[in-house]
Amino acid sequence: FQLGFLRVYLPALAADWLQGPYLYKLYQHYRFLEGQIAILYVCGFASSVLFGPVAASLVDRLGRRKSCVLFSLTYSVCCLTKLSWDYLVLAVGRVLGGLSTALLFSAFEAWYVHEHVERHDFPAEWVPATFSRAAFWNNVVAVGAGVVANAFAEWLGLGPVAPFMVSIPLLVLAGALAVKDWDENYGKKRALSKTCVDGLRCLLSDRRVLLLGTIQALFESVIYIFIFLWTPVLDPHGPPLGIVFSSFMAASMVGSSLYRVAVSKRYRLQPI
Repeated sequence: FQLGFLRVYLPALAADWLQGPYLYKLYQHYRFLEGQIAILYVCGFASSVLFGPVAASLVDRLGRRKSCVLFSLTYSVCCLTKLSWDYLVLAVGRVLGGLSTALLFSAFEAWYVHEHVERHDFPAEWVPATFSRAAFWNNVVAVGAGVVANAFAEWLGLGPVAPFMVSIPLLVLAGALAVKDWDENYGKKRALSKTCVDGLRCLLSDRRVLLLGTIQALFESVIYIFIFLWTPVLDPHGPPLGIVFSSFMAASMVGSSLYRVAVSKRYRLQPI
């Protein structure tokens, strides 16, 4: 059962990672200025913010499997927009990318948890083991995606749009396997306004939640600045961007491993 989940989830993650190394380079290749590229990035991030709260309700109402297929479709269209030199088309692609990201990080995990607990009646304590394994393979896939993106974009000389085209077969594969192998399941139908109000109430009523959210937001802001700037900073020196991306992902993988060792029974370091 676990392998049946990962067989669908990992190609979807691989398609997402393939697009990381050459997004800025592609816009630069299309002769857009840094300010114009920044607006395109903001369109994607803002789209994630707007669709994030909506995604959970959409997934519950539409069905988790259908939402995974919808992710495959919207992300494939997002990749196809990268073939256009038109700024508005590229902006629409970024909005679709934000929607797809919101679905990627809600629909797949929601489907798995429901099937694990409700349909198969496996112990709930086993859920973290699956997601821990998924996180490990996600890191491995991310490292590999950087190498593959570099191979198509630079070694084969197909240009910065190539990794986006390579993503499409993986997205189609994920959607097709979900349709073939997964059963549909649904969540509780709750009003979106009630969900948002409950979340806001929880955020404001518990100081720990508010502090954690603030710290997370500050950290993520640093990461997003880094994501935007690393390509224009390093590209003038001519490094293979896909290999640089793989190095970042490998370093992230090492960090995760060190964390697990640090909080293990042997060392017992506190997360703080």
